[in-house]
Amino acid sequence: MRLSISVFALAGMLAAPAVAEETFPATLAGHAYLPALSLVEPPADAPRDAWISGKFTQGARNEQPMSVMGNTGGNYGAHDTGIALPFIGQPVQGMSGFAMNRAEDGAYYVLTDNGFGSKRNSPDAMLFFHKMMPDFETGTVARRDTIFLSDPDRKVPFRIAYEGTESRYLTGADFDTESIQVIDDEVFIGDEFGPYIIRAGLDGVVREVYATELDGKELHGPDTYSVYVPASAGSDYQVQRSGGYEGMALQPGTGLLWAMLEKPILLEGGETEGPFLRVIAFDPEAGEWTGESGKFQLADGATAIGDFNFIDETRALVIERDNGEGDAAQACAEDATDTSDCYPNPARVKNIVLVDMSDVSEDGFVRRLGHVDLLDIADPDGVALDGMAPAEGPFTFPFFTIEDVVRVDETHILVANDNNLPFSGGRVPGQAAHNEFILLSVPELLSAE
Repeated sequence: MRLSISVFALAGMLAAPAVAEETFPATLAGHAYLPALSLVEPPADAPRDAWISGKFTQGARNEQPMSVMGNTGGNYGAHDTGIALPFIGQPVQGMSGFAMNRAEDGAYYVLTDNGFGSKRNSPDAMLFFHKMMPDFETGTVARRDTIFLSDPDRKVPFRIAYEGTESRYLTGADFDTESIQVIDDEVFIGDEFGPYIIRAGLDGVVREVYATELDGKELHGPDTYSVYVPASAGSDYQVQRSGGYEGMALQPGTGLLWAMLEKPILLEGGETEGPFLRVIAFDPEAGEWTGESGKFQLADGATAIGDFNFIDETRALVIERDNGEGDAAQACAEDATDTSDCYPNPARVKNIVLVDMSDVSEDGFVRRLGHVDLLDIADPDGVALDGMAPAEGPFTFPFFTIEDVVRVDETHILVANDNNLPFSGGRVPGQAAHNEFILLSVPELLSAE
């Protein structure tokens, strides 16, 4: 694929192709979960501030642990989730990306995102990644190690929340870490604020931070440190809030990182360039953008992506999703005023899409080969864990943010959700979602060409 596309001129003028493709079957082959309220101690040299996290989620400071109940918000039924913050310690979740390459012990590298959803409310949420291993025999997930990100060498180009500390650990006020890849002894992390690519050692120490370039121009989001209010969408910043690198795939053979924006780019005046997402190539060895890019076409009803990983040298998996949460079988009636026991905005589009990055149209669109529907998963052997399957019908994965996918072998993929602790549900109204790991048998999808 050798294609470079201007974000400001040609991009917005080309019509996106219609999406019509085969839906392949998926069968549940394993089910495990990490409990919603899973916390980890900060490192011994972290500031005392980090021992109570989530103090600013209500705006004003609140130092009283577990005094404010989590709630899904009005769009999702205003359900209390049963878990209150601030937390004593750091929340292990939500899971926001799988690395393609595994650790030496076979564990998966799993990334935790910025904390509580925004730059402003997450200055005490530490940034880290883990080594995790689901056990589908016991239905549990083991966290084998947690590695905290830090900037002792002052590689971050702006003032960080813990600037004056000796350890200089990074927080959710600095970056929104959403995608991860491991190459030899280094980790590369895609950020949504800049958007940036962060290069670090496997010890979590930052080695470099790369701003985004497309067609020779630097792209910014509204949370980029150099963007000041008032700022104009499309001119001062082109990447939507929470629209940075939700997915970043490592391509075997070339060694390139393909970073995919979560949401469509903004044009002058604030309109989006279309229902598609930019995929931009970065050369980690050279430490620079290659000038290559493409477009991922979203299906009807999809608003964003959740993760992106290659399965071979040209084909890759992409999670695409809408903003819905909860099984449609538990949808609220259209005129319902009491939403305490139902979902007013249920999940409708939750797909794992297979694309061929070597097959690109004249307009720059990457070919979609087909998908599996995460709202229609067969479970003939009753693999689903107790309390996590619909009363009838297929198994569903109806979470707001599904942000982790990776190929396991020639016939299986692993998928997990980000539970936005303590703000998302999805399984049972009034209960915080756990972080579920599902093993899916999808041989037809993985063999599609």
